[in-house]
Amino acid sequence: MRVLVTDGEQRAALAVVRSLGRAAHEVRVCSARPRSLAGGSRYARAEALVPDPLDDAGKYSAAITELVVRWRTQVVIPISDASALALLPSRAELEAAGARLPFPSEAIFREISDKAVVFRAAGRVGIQVPQQTALGGPAIAPDDLRFPVVVKPARSVVERDGKRLKTAVAYASDGAELNRLLTDLPVSTYPVLLQERIVGPGVGIFVFRWDGQVRAVFAHRRIREKPPSGGVSVYRESIPADPALVRRSIALLESFQWQGVAMVEYKLDERTGEAYLMEINGRFWGSLQLAIDSGVDFPRLLLSALAGEPGMEPTTYQVGVRSRWWWGDVDHVLLRWKSGGGEGRWRALWDFVASTFRSGREESTRYGDLRPFVRETLQWIRGR
Repeated sequence: MRVLVTDGEQRAALAVVRSLGRAAHEVRVCSARPRSLAGGSRYARAEALVPDPLDDAGKYSAAITELVVRWRTQVVIPISDASALALLPSRAELEAAGARLPFPSEAIFREISDKAVVFRAAGRVGIQVPQQTALGGPAIAPDDLRFPVVVKPARSVVERDGKRLKTAVAYASDGAELNRLLTDLPVSTYPVLLQERIVGPGVGIFVFRWDGQVRAVFAHRRIREKPPSGGVSVYRESIPADPALVRRSIALLESFQWQGVAMVEYKLDERTGEAYLMEINGRFWGSLQLAIDSGVDFPRLLLSALAGEPGMEPTTYQVGVRSRWWWGDVDHVLLRWKSGGGEGRWRALWDFVASTFRSGREESTRYGDLRPFVRETLQWIRGR
């Protein structure tokens, strides 16, 4: 198929391009940034600059439609929430131009992207969620909170003055810090969830569901994150998928009539081992390359389903495979070095060095396709 992958600056986009390119699909890339990570891959037939979907969703959608026509694209795969939210309202125009979006409706995508909605649904299928207080608008922090708390906007992308903004999670150790954070939040960020902080390892359950059938399941645990307090995984390992957690995750997705790929993210309480839901990402995720390296090629499975090929039993995979995002791991060490004490600093450095010599895969660095890593390195250096 002729495929257009958006958000070429994202690591997930690079994983999709490499997967589909190796499978002999014609893959092209677009990005709001020049010389994108995925656009540098040998498997990308071409790359193009497009407007930022956060700045102007209409112009972005029009630019994507133009590329669909120019490249006779059959499938468009949005990588980020911002791109999906810009393109799903234009599904009819894209289909008229000849391209399909392997996503459910805009309404379903918006529901699954709203943490408040997801947490309510989670309780109905037996999934634990952190204790939380929802604020519908700017307010003073309630007096009965137990600190520290996580300040989590319900939506990852919000609209303000005709533009869209990405939101971020923050942490507050006391009431004064929390009130400062709430004061600084734009009104469009609300509703905001004030959650108890669950301390423990992160676990992801990854599911591909199509036409009511589960076609693939994968699981990993986070070993290191950026920032270290909790964020994007930079070093992770494939693990056996807990059957009970998989059943509940699938039930949660089914409650939304979900179709496509999704990551259901949990934190395991280090005291009790109980899994608490963090969020659902209804798109390809940053650590996608680990799933592919472990034997679950989600992008290829997605296009096979889109082509009408019959589904099979969920794909098995290799457990114990580790994957590292090099520059993200470097950032992890630097952050630990700045904030930690002497022992913590040296421990972080030792862990980084040990990972370099441990058997595993580097996410961006692939021999025979080194240009993405070169581009990423130059961008990292410019950003220092």
